[in-house]
Amino acid sequence: MASCPGFNFNEWAVVPHAPASTGPLQLPSMRPPVGCRTFTSAAVEQALEAASRAISDPDIRQLLVNTLPNTLDTAVAWHSSSGPWPYTFVITGDINAQWTRDSANQLLPLVRYMGRDVALQRLIAGLVNMQAEQIAEYPFANAYKPPPRSGLVPAENSWAAHDRVEPPFDRQRVFEAKFEIDSLAAFFKLSTAYWRAARPGGSGTDPAQVPFVAAAQVPFVDTGTWCRAVGGALDVLEQLQRPTLVDGNSRLTNATVTFLREASRASETSFGGGRGNPVRETGMVRSLFRPSDDAVMLPFFVPGNAMLAVELERLADMAQALGGSGFASVAARALRLARAIRAGISEHAIVDHPRHGRVYAFEVDGYGGRVMMDDANVPSLLALPYLGFVDAGDPVYQNTRRMVLSEDNPWHFAGSRIQGVGSPHTGFLRVWPMAVAVRAITSSDPAEIRAAVQMLAGTTAGLGLMHESVSAADPAVFTRPWFAWCNGVAAELIIDTVSRFPGLL
Repeated sequence: MASCPGFNFNEWAVVPHAPASTGPLQLPSMRPPVGCRTFTSAAVEQALEAASRAISDPDIRQLLVNTLPNTLDTAVAWHSSSGPWPYTFVITGDINAQWTRDSANQLLPLVRYMGRDVALQRLIAGLVNMQAEQIAEYPFANAYKPPPRSGLVPAENSWAAHDRVEPPFDRQRVFEAKFEIDSLAAFFKLSTAYWRAARPGGSGTDPAQVPFVAAAQVPFVDTGTWCRAVGGALDVLEQLQRPTLVDGNSRLTNATVTFLREASRASETSFGGGRGNPVRETGMVRSLFRPSDDAVMLPFFVPGNAMLAVELERLADMAQALGGSGFASVAARALRLARAIRAGISEHAIVDHPRHGRVYAFEVDGYGGRVMMDDANVPSLLALPYLGFVDAGDPVYQNTRRMVLSEDNPWHFAGSRIQGVGSPHTGFLRVWPMAVAVRAITSSDPAEIRAAVQMLAGTTAGLGLMHESVSAADPAVFTRPWFAWCNGVAAELIIDTVSRFPGLL
């Protein structure tokens, strides 16, 4: 960025730039000038060119060009490869902090390309190392400030100035300490996806480009810090399997995580004096917040637990393959947790709906309480096949999908140009493009997929980028012009569609 002082993508993203696409939408070219891009990968540029050649619709082609490299172009705030281990700090876009969930999802679609670009591999390994360093210290936080050695000016969070959180944390390192189980699941997901691609013979690497490593190592990853992070994460997850009350409801169990905030919105703090509403033991892990950063109503957040079960299973596979007594212990703990979570979801989270039959609830408490809805943020009920938890044809999932995509989901909104799931985080009558993309990724119907891609392209307010939410009544009204995670999901959908249905776009 030294060659581009003062460049601000927030300002760039709200002004159309030439040349425009030749389609009816005339979508602008929204990549920053080459000298202003925060990272460039030759492999991603090659993949972008190849995918673009397979798309005949010029508007969709332009949308892919704008979105696939958006994180690399704009959100790699710091990357260091000078020491023994690389480190990477990835911001969400318009918020100058690193969310574990967002940063993982921003780079996950690019893992497939790192075999042709060792610099890209080191970038992704750097994020694994950065997340491990953060989680090893504060496994209950959801967002972090840049490390002092980066030289970046830490962002300030005025909301969090007076938060009362247990365990305590260093406000110079943690941006926000809302405990969200999907954050730890995202760390596991990035770690295992990187490992699968980076190991010799993996789909994402050329073994000739990667130095030989022993079985208990991972190329470019500080496995010592990573193991401490995984151990600390498993400690927290096991503790939060416990019920709220024991001994005939005469005694509270020790709460390892509490969160209280003075705020004008109930979704910004936690019930029960910071503990969350009470739960019975089910095998699932309780969360205080959803991936929207809004407070849960009932602490067993089902999509987050589903994602966690899958990622714990993948973590166990990785640990078993790495070998050694320490990794064997990780594998055993991860599998034990995953099996308990799956059993808990099966027993407590599959419920009877009066119109749709057997469906997954969004949140439960083990007492019979349930919240029937879905939220656009991933993990969501709509995303369960995308997360790897169930097959898209599973009858309970199909029933759930019909519920989620209907008026029986209070957070599904329908406008004349866009229809889809929104979120309490952005209020009523706002559809999230992320949920439109997830609907298509989890579909096998070419017509439904093409309609979703066209809907995304046609509701960018003429800016050719994804936004957090758009008004169902007027898609020109939106929140967050720079939302790198959603750009990545939209690009993932387009790449996936080109692969599954050649010629459809």
